[in-house]
Amino acid sequence: MGSITRSLSNNITTGGVILPAGITNSSVSAVTSFANASGGTLILLSTQTASSSANISFTTGLDSTYDAYEFHFINIHASANYAYFQFNGSTDSGSNYNVTKTTTFFETEHAESDAGTNLGYRTDLDLAQSTAVQKFNLGLGINNDDNLNGVLTIYSPSSTTYVKHFIYCGNESYPDYTVQSFVAGYMNTTSAVNAVRFNMSSGNIDDGIIKLYGVKKS
Repeated sequence: MGSITRSLSNNITTGGVILPAGITNSSVSAVTSFANASGGTLILLSTQTASSSANISFTTGLDSTYDAYEFHFINIHASANYAYFQFNGSTDSGSNYNVTKTTTFFETEHAESDAGTNLGYRTDLDLAQSTAVQKFNLGLGINNDDNLNGVLTIYSPSSTTYVKHFIYCGNESYPDYTVQSFVAGYMNTTSAVNAVRFNMSSGNIDDGIIKLYGVKKS
């Protein structure tokens, strides 16, 4: 019996279970793939890249396959100074983006110079039974290095029983400040929300990537 075989046999229980000591990097070096190995909880569904885009719309992918969906915003850059990054939902596959929403908005700020900080609720940026867009930030700068990054989670968008809760958390480079925004609320409809659209309050989404993920069911 070879040394590798002997070592492995010494780490197998009478029930046929391989003990942790019997598995090393070298013992599985010949394995090229694992069938049905469970991965992370996020399943990438689609990616869109902005390039002076008036808006970015996702009209497919939001369905009953997953219980929750995440949009990841990466290096969103605005073409117009102090523009808001914002979204709205649709119940008719994108023909109209006008879902009624009730939301909250608060933010934290810290100046690069350390001269100013803030933590506050923003009544001017929340919604109360409104079909208007929901803003996610205080206003992006247009310096070459200014950008916004964050995540929007929408829960059970295909439910025809419940309203559709969503949570956004993101950070932006508001000129000479770092600003973190927290937005939450619900789309007050029992119709399935099957499309969403993102745009700036003025100008275009000059650059950036938006990824849509499904959150894997347990």
